Amino acid sequence: MMNKQIRVGTCIPGNSFLDWVPGMIGRGFECFTVNFHMSFGGVELSDLAPRVRALLDGTGIEVSALGFYCNALQNPEHEKLLHGCIDMAEAFGTKTVSTFAGALEGESVDAAMPRFKEVFGELARHAEDRGVKLAIENCPMGGTWQKGTCNIGYSPRAWDMMFNEVPSDALGLEWEPAHQMYQLIDPVACLRRYVKKIVHIHGKDATIKHDLIASEGLMCGESFVESRFPGFGDTDWRKIFEILQMAGYEGCVSIEGYHDPLFSRDWEMTGQMHALNYLKWCRGGSFTPNPWDK
Repeated sequence: MMNKQIRVGTCIPGNSFLDWVPGMIGRGFECFTVNFHMSFGGVELSDLAPRVRALLDGTGIEVSALGFYCNALQNPEHEKLLHGCIDMAEAFGTKTVSTFAGALEGESVDAAMPRFKEVFGELARHAEDRGVKLAIENCPMGGTWQKGTCNIGYSPRAWDMMFNEVPSDALGLEWEPAHQMYQLIDPVACLRRYVKKIVHIHGKDATIKHDLIASEGLMCGESFVESRFPGFGDTDWRKIFEILQMAGYEGCVSIEGYHDPLFSRDWEMTGQMHALNYLKWCRGGSFTPNPWDK
């Protein structure tokens, strides 16, 4: 059933890419995601793209996505820059641009939906013209249904509304199980339902503190869930890969580090390597041709 093995890599901040990646090539990462949050920090994409391509040339490593996580619903400059990312994706060697769905700060998901239709209707048309997919990360960013921050695209109910307002094949999800677990949503059931809309995967896991919930409840002033690297959390990544493979997903799983409370700072790369090797194991290892196939 599998035509192309799902690649496993990691997310790199765009303004650190050229400094960090040379030391990460040859460690087993099969793709890198170039990520920016709210701004490019003085980086010119037109300057960065050829340098990224040159750095990865001949390595077999691909850029899985160009990420610009912003609020295009409320910030016209973000909207403009996001259109620019769509134009620049090919220069990075990718056809995926990942982002937030945006929000009207302090207002409800329902109130933001007309603006989402307007902004992402145009973005989706632009992406279609360029052969690019837009992937909305499922991160709440501290918002709620009634009071948004910068991303309304965090819950299945919101996704249904978004895809109804912008019914474009160029609009999909950048999905990770941890963001669903923070909402007490079963990630396996969620993925099975939305797998055909998945464009890109973030490899971040979580541990739910069921004992704390049972003894103290959800409003005790302590977090009931902890972000973890894959391999240390509760997600059944073997089942995640099975669902993706059965659905014909041929994209990437990009580890999102920098969150694990135990494997951070001096231990960050230790956690990254554990996650990389674990996720490869969960997908079934590396492709090996049948010796009897000529």
